[in-house]
Amino acid sequence: MERPFEIVDTTLRDGEQSAGLVFSPEEKIIIAKALDEAGVPWIEAGTPAMGAAEQRALSRLFELGLAAKLVAWNRANSKDILDSIECGFTWIHISLPVSDLHIYNKLKKNRVWVLERLKRSIAFAKDHGCDVMVGAEDSSRADPEFFLEFAHTAAKSGACRIRYADTVGCLEPFSAYQNLKYITERCPLPIEFHGHNDFGLALANTLSAYKVGVAYASGTISGIGERAGNVSLQELYHALKTVHSYDCGVNAARLDEIERDILPEDYKFKILKISYSYSS
Repeated sequence: MERPFEIVDTTLRDGEQSAGLVFSPEEKIIIAKALDEAGVPWIEAGTPAMGAAEQRALSRLFELGLAAKLVAWNRANSKDILDSIECGFTWIHISLPVSDLHIYNKLKKNRVWVLERLKRSIAFAKDHGCDVMVGAEDSSRADPEFFLEFAHTAAKSGACRIRYADTVGCLEPFSAYQNLKYITERCPLPIEFHGHNDFGLALANTLSAYKVGVAYASGTISGIGERAGNVSLQELYHALKTVHSYDCGVNAARLDEIERDILPEDYKFKILKISYSYSS
């Protein structure tokens, strides 16, 4: 690939949504430092709107002097964004649903409302000096044309990239390749693929995203996360390097150390450790 395929770690945000898993402030610091030492360029650190304890813990991350860019996850409202800014974040992720299922059934709104809310939220964050990336929630069940309208609206409003979220893990690698190829060729923003592992296909779907030219992929240490989890960053590293001869620039051994030293035993990835190399 001519352009890099960058890793976005969301262990501290989506990973912590694993049932029963809560990182202490000290553990968050250890994990963030280790991710930075492993060369992970983007760390989605958490959701400041969760409350004062989360805000205090996230604010401490800025004292570490990390090279990685720290990103805060937000709903599309000014209160969430202000909470993130007060913690010290300048990279702001703003999430809105793009599937009609979520727009009409969950929010009881319509597509026009989504686009207007998107524009206002991006403008608010930009007015406060932030760089903005947007999350298109439930992208894999959305009308592709509305996803593209959402992306064009975000681009015109000043966003720098968009997340294509397989929120309920319903993609398989063939549909992922087909859907993402269509969208990537038409999208005005770099795309980040965010896969869930409900059918054990998060890695395969992420590799499909890589093949069509998606620029970023998010995952977690050991594949932890909501429900069945996310793509494992260790697996993704080895699959990219072994199958596609692409080195995404992270230290997989350091990622393994985070799993071994920090994660409770019940959350460690249950696979046979194999040698990721071919013999000639």
